[in-house]
Amino acid sequence: MDDQLFAAGGLTVRVAEPVSLDELAEAAPLLAAKDPTLWGSEAEPEASKRLGWVDTFVRSRDLIAQLAELRDELADLDHVVLAGMGGSSLAPEVITRTLGVPLTVLDTTDPGQVLAALKDRLLTTVVVVASKSGSTVETDSHRRVYWQAFLDAGLTEAEAGRHFVVVTDPGSPLETTAREMGAYVILADPDVGGRYSALTAFGLVPSALAGVDIAELLDQAAEFAPSIGSATDNPSLLLGAALAKTKFAALIDDGTGITGLGDWAEQLIAESTGKEGKGILPIVVETPTSPGATGPGVLTVTTGGSLYAGDVPGSGVAPGVSVNGPLGAQFLCWEAATAFAGKALGINPFDQPNVTESKDNTAAILTSGIPVEQPEFVDGAITAYGVGGSLTAAIDLLASDADYVAVMAYLDRFADAAIADLRPLLAARFGKPVTFGWGPRFLHSTGQFHKGGPQVGAFLQLTGAITEDLRVPGKPYTFGELQAAQAAGDRQALLTRQSPLLHLHLSDRAAGIDELLKALS
Repeated sequence: MDDQLFAAGGLTVRVAEPVSLDELAEAAPLLAAKDPTLWGSEAEPEASKRLGWVDTFVRSRDLIAQLAELRDELADLDHVVLAGMGGSSLAPEVITRTLGVPLTVLDTTDPGQVLAALKDRLLTTVVVVASKSGSTVETDSHRRVYWQAFLDAGLTEAEAGRHFVVVTDPGSPLETTAREMGAYVILADPDVGGRYSALTAFGLVPSALAGVDIAELLDQAAEFAPSIGSATDNPSLLLGAALAKTKFAALIDDGTGITGLGDWAEQLIAESTGKEGKGILPIVVETPTSPGATGPGVLTVTTGGSLYAGDVPGSGVAPGVSVNGPLGAQFLCWEAATAFAGKALGINPFDQPNVTESKDNTAAILTSGIPVEQPEFVDGAITAYGVGGSLTAAIDLLASDADYVAVMAYLDRFADAAIADLRPLLAARFGKPVTFGWGPRFLHSTGQFHKGGPQVGAFLQLTGAITEDLRVPGKPYTFGELQAAQAAGDRQALLTRQSPLLHLHLSDRAAGIDELLKALS
């Protein structure tokens, strides 16, 4: 049977095994019309205030001149740091990586990573603080520590305020705080949820300040947008239908011009669909030939800017789905596809009912202290909790009855980057889907799926010793204590569900990573 291929606005979606669109065809014009009844009566109140992304690229054009003027005004501040979580940080990261523009993304509570950012060109830094609600603990902590750093460097409060650009929803607590700081305030589209916000101020402000031509992204989205309402040649409808038919989707850059889209799509799909015991688990895979790119029950999805993955020399894989086209169109296509998949799965793609659980656990632990746990064993620089035996035996036992394994690393994603090699090692060892997430970043992504999706996962949590900690100004805790509380809060949420969990603490990070990788190689 021939491939199914739909194209619009310079973007194509090709599906190797054709899927029926009959059940979703009537959804297309309703989505284009922003009809909140599309996902049922229970979802309607939330959907009615979360569909602005369908045409937010039109309203975002108002930002083009404003941001050009702001960039000129801040021309002496040429180091852009983005403090944001989830969709607020992942879209600008994809945009700037794809277009080769430098941007420092700070979406961690690891004190080593935060300290490294603070020591990098502080006096020529502009900090973009991005949070819809303004209450995100990580982002609030980053704002506090940068404010104090500027004052400690000798700046007055008025001078420090100039180093901040705040993106938030109108009327949020952060808007009030930002104006008190004397920061530049840019209000985002309030009718767009964080994970659908790529083409709003959350995606565009840090990208523009870093040097991206955001008008081009908006033009690409505008060219693609008319296809969303079509019941026939509709790439996003085809992609959504294909995603809805699978439990696991391996997301892979095909090497033709778009970098890191899988990380953004991961949070969009996992947080939107992983609920009510249902969902699609995205697995970000390093290359088309890495372990986990294919496998039983896995839909291989490649993304790029031009060629189909099957046509890329040396790609080594014929994908189940390939999505190729310009980045602005990619954002809109994946957002619409996720909304269509939500319709097919019978869930509300705009809420995140289980995300607050780990947050509430973290807040409680910061007050009461981290519960004392007895280790199962110590192996060199690795202390294990939750599963006994030798290191490899404990990991093998953890994964034995699971449909997938999630590695959750509460570490420094730059200084400890080598630990990411664990994902392909485990995927090859187990022959089943293995995801990798940096904590607490993944809590705003696959964290929802872990708690709300099908309870068929096993969880490997990694934490590490801290050699230099950093206090969160105005709070009774340090970044290290916050990071430990977040890890403990997530363990608590998973253990409440009786999920298989192995916690490995690295008393020496470099040595522990080396020992773990060698043991599994």
